[in-house]
Amino acid sequence: MKNFNFATEVGDIEEPTQNLGWLAKEVLSFKEALALLDVSASMLYKLTHQRAISFYKPNGKLIYFKREDLMNWMLSNKQPSNEEIKNEVINNLKN
Repeated sequence: MKNFNFATEVGDIEEPTQNLGWLAKEVLSFKEALALLDVSASMLYKLTHQRAISFYKPNGKLIYFKREDLMNWMLSNKQPSNEEIKNEVINNLKN
């Protein structure tokens, strides 16, 4: 059985949250985009390769993303709730 070391376990949780200044940035690096989207590097490379998500390469090498583009991609293809569908049907029947 593994001994629980409170200082080590809590330190592991707190350390990643200490460097979250990038959350306020408008332009994000590849690593920051990974953290924001919570996807794997291969998934993000696939999205850029397929041009499914906008990106920038100012020097032709490193990839950068606009936060707004990432947020728009995450919120695309909305699946309406049953309540939203019901309200739409009712509104269409009234017309």
